[in-house]
Amino acid sequence: MTAAVVSVASDAAHRFTKPVRGEITLVVGLGVADDAHAGVTVQHRSRVARDPAALNLRQVHLIHAELFAELAGKGFAVSPGLLGENVTTRGIDLLALDRGTRLRLGGGALIEITGLRNPCRQLDRITPGLMAATLGRAADGMLIRKAGVMAIVIEGGVVRSGDAITVVFAPPTRLPLAPV
Repeated sequence: MTAAVVSVASDAAHRFTKPVRGEITLVVGLGVADDAHAGVTVQHRSRVARDPAALNLRQVHLIHAELFAELAGKGFAVSPGLLGENVTTRGIDLLALDRGTRLRLGGGALIEITGLRNPCRQLDRITPGLMAATLGRAADGMLIRKAGVMAIVIEGGVVRSGDAITVVFAPPTRLPLAPV
């Protein structure tokens, strides 16, 4: 299966869910044009409260559609944009990527994976128990965060549903993902 964009979403207001769009435009160093989380510095309210001058490593949020199928098996109805992501993917194991991996989305946009999205309690406002369902445990007891990855924009461009996703760079040394 070829990795592809399933859906794109953005919202100019600070709401948890994002409406699905026909396309989004990624802007170098900022994120998704006209999205509340776009900016050179952090835009997520909890991060702004801690350090408003911190660099925005959460410009683009990606979630794998395979998570939706897993959640459906647990009784949760989840669809693109509902968990606040900008890009829903299929056919690429986002959680297995290393920090610094670069992905080409469609023909133009290039993003760099910065880390994991840390699921928050706002998920339980959608459906009680959803936050816990986006977490798991590895055999060694380590917490597994399944709510997608975050990225920064290296090269801008328009991203649409159906666009191919290509890994164009993977760090030569393993750089495991951590929450950002």
